[in-house]
Amino acid sequence: MAALRFEGFRRPQRGLRRWTGWLRARIRSSELWLVFIAAAVGALAGGLAMFQGALAHGLQVLLFGIEPEVRLSAAPPIAPVRLLALPAGGVVMGVLAWAWTRRRRSPPVDPVEANALRGGRMSLQDSAFVCLQTLISNGFGASVGLEAAYTQAGAAVASRLGVWLNLRRADLRVMVGAGAGAAIAAAFGAPLTGAFYAFEVVIGTYTVSSVAPVAAAALAAALVARASGETIYGMAPEAVGGTLTAAAYGLYAGLGLVCAVFGIGVMRLVAVMEGLVGRSPIPRWARPAVGGVVLIAFAAASPQTLSSGHGALRYDLEVDLGLKLVLVLLALKAAASIVSLGFGFRGGLFFASLFLGSLVGRVYAAGLAATHWPSAMLDPTVASLVGMSALAVAVIGGPLTMAFLALETTGDFGITAAALTASLFASVVARETFGYSFSTWRLHLRGETIRSAHDVGWLRNLTAGGMMRKASETISAAASVAEARRRFPLGSAKQVVVMDETGAYAGLVPVAALYVEPSDPARSVGALAQQADVALTPEMTIKEIMEAFDRTETDALAVVDPDGAPLGLVSEAYATRRYADELEKARRDLIGEN
Repeated sequence: MAALRFEGFRRPQRGLRRWTGWLRARIRSSELWLVFIAAAVGALAGGLAMFQGALAHGLQVLLFGIEPEVRLSAAPPIAPVRLLALPAGGVVMGVLAWAWTRRRRSPPVDPVEANALRGGRMSLQDSAFVCLQTLISNGFGASVGLEAAYTQAGAAVASRLGVWLNLRRADLRVMVGAGAGAAIAAAFGAPLTGAFYAFEVVIGTYTVSSVAPVAAAALAAALVARASGETIYGMAPEAVGGTLTAAAYGLYAGLGLVCAVFGIGVMRLVAVMEGLVGRSPIPRWARPAVGGVVLIAFAAASPQTLSSGHGALRYDLEVDLGLKLVLVLLALKAAASIVSLGFGFRGGLFFASLFLGSLVGRVYAAGLAATHWPSAMLDPTVASLVGMSALAVAVIGGPLTMAFLALETTGDFGITAAALTASLFASVVARETFGYSFSTWRLHLRGETIRSAHDVGWLRNLTAGGMMRKASETISAAASVAEARRRFPLGSAKQVVVMDETGAYAGLVPVAALYVEPSDPARSVGALAQQADVALTPEMTIKEIMEAFDRTETDALAVVDPDGAPLGLVSEAYATRRYADELEKARRDLIGEN
């Protein structure tokens, strides 16, 4: 009976494995199946985004006493006692971060880092913690956006499903991009925006083979969002761009330059604030709470500094604000975002940059109007929308992403053309003078060198430890040439690893050098050793290995452990061949060949 029960328990598992194997085979043999899976991922990512948005807004309604249909940043002045939610949220954040870092030392991986360095692999546990932190930060009113939670959840689910289905590296990266892009598509109800967010920000490139799955995921997410009744950050301002003159294009290009400078300044100030807070005597767990106290002053001045700012963005587009008020709001919102991130709240700058960009655009239009030049007059609402796109490009990248956001939220091709002009200029200036988006800038501060989501992880996976041939041909430095000749006849090996009396690496000796006449048979092998002061470590990447070969002009290099003991050999010919093979594989992935 026990055996029968055991077999009955195992039968469903075997059935699940067979079904999973069948599905994996279908996905690997047909792109259509990958599209179906991506659409399912998109629907799930859209649902998760809507759920998280509802949770954060529900928390804001509870803590700040606002009406359910009112966004926090567009709320009337909030009672001072309710603003104590800001430091209270900081306490929760600090305690959670302290408890988490005691359990896991490595920082969570976001979709950009996962696709650039890890072939699309993400941790569900780490991603759930990022979502929780972001929900608490935004729900308690900190001036951060929820995009970190949306994209993290969508990308992590996609990554987990892709690993379970044993997807190829290139397909897994596309799936992660599709999940993140779907979350953005759901947030704005804008499938084109979500799709190009995936291409430009998360995948890092556009290929024919990735179009269908990414588009299917974005469309499915947008449909899920619209089926719920409204999108999280839907905008429909009544603005008409009209036909742009050549002068207008030039003016909007100037707005792109202004937004690039402003965006770079905000990103650098976030890093400065983090550095100052990190060097302060404030305990790590208490830093978000102290930041919450500082945020009370901003929130008391204007509720528009709270949360991501989309409610305020929609409100400000519909009213005529004076220049002084716009300048004050711009300074307060920028400072609130810098303080929130610098003191340890979790979130992103994408959604906040849209609000900041709209304010920059309005200031730009007002400044041009003050010149009283007829050809320098810009519509303030259009300038706000264009500034929104340009500043977001400076912060997150993706000029086409933001151009499509302008198109899908306004339906006006004149505004879209102006937004694309400003976005391209902002992108070029930010890339040339700064070189990072906000996500890659924070990775840079951690010591990483990536500047985009382009897949460079395979370069790091190609290490000396993985390519070396075990060092089986070894000899003591004190051994004689005669002994070496006896042990290693001509043709038996190319290189012999020489070790000193402690077993540490002492150089390489070509076997042919042992037989060069006139060599004294009594001479020690150590006297013939070469490259004694040059060796590789197992974690060195292919780039570092090839640089070492160029520098030493040798055919082989030894790999040693931290104690100096020889582990193996890497030949230049083999390293070059592996590098060429991986480059060809990356090229095939780029153009969509399997």
